[in-house]
Amino acid sequence: MIEHRARKRFGQNFLHDPAVIQRIVRAIAPQPGDHLVEIGPGLGALTAPLLAASGRLDVIELDRDLAAHLPVALAGQGELVVHQADALRFDFSRLAGGGRLRVVGNLPYNISTPLLFHLFAQHDVIDDMHFMLQREVVDRLVARPGQRGWSRLSVMAAWYVSATYLLDVGPGAFRPAPKVDSAVVRLIPHAHPPSDAVTSEALARVVTAAFSQRRKTLRNSLRNLLDEAAIRAAGVDPLARVERLSLDDFVQLTRQLP
Repeated sequence: MIEHRARKRFGQNFLHDPAVIQRIVRAIAPQPGDHLVEIGPGLGALTAPLLAASGRLDVIELDRDLAAHLPVALAGQGELVVHQADALRFDFSRLAGGGRLRVVGNLPYNISTPLLFHLFAQHDVIDDMHFMLQREVVDRLVARPGQRGWSRLSVMAAWYVSATYLLDVGPGAFRPAPKVDSAVVRLIPHAHPPSDAVTSEALARVVTAAFSQRRKTLRNSLRNLLDEAAIRAAGVDPLARVERLSLDDFVQLTRQLP
């Protein structure tokens, strides 16, 4: 494994626990011929077993030093293609080349939410995603209406994917150890959007407005988008709190936009 000092500006915490690595690889279940893409391979803890199982692997690494050393460290273990790039700006659709991708990674926690939205926008070329994330983010991804973690991310994730919690990972599995607990989640894009009556952009406007003032009633948080009559026409109580609304409720509210 490469000798490398973790860089805080890149949010680097390197996975090293063999038992955790094995459980994650088993959950991903890589097969020969899979077009696997790993985001943030770091020191190659997941990269090596994924490459061995699939025979070919694309990795996206922002850190120039790691991007240069990975091919050397993993030479002869398979076809490794390193993209020294920012995953937040990476064009996954072009990488797919008309096929579909399986995306994995121990995502930097400081950019995990915007990176998830970047991937959601390219969901049509992705078969599945397996990510290590801060446990709080995983809780939000798998939350349901009325649960503590139900949030803007929860609703928009439900629009794009089916999310399944897989396993917890403690701080000791990393070097350096983060100050938060982590978890692994599986995200499978829907074959079709939950509704063809609204666009994702319009839905996002309503969801963002509602959660930006989540302690207020819908009548107040949505007042710049919908009046009380429109909220009632959607079949939603204007005095309801946003954490009680389902994805379908948000779809019905979005249909009322002028």
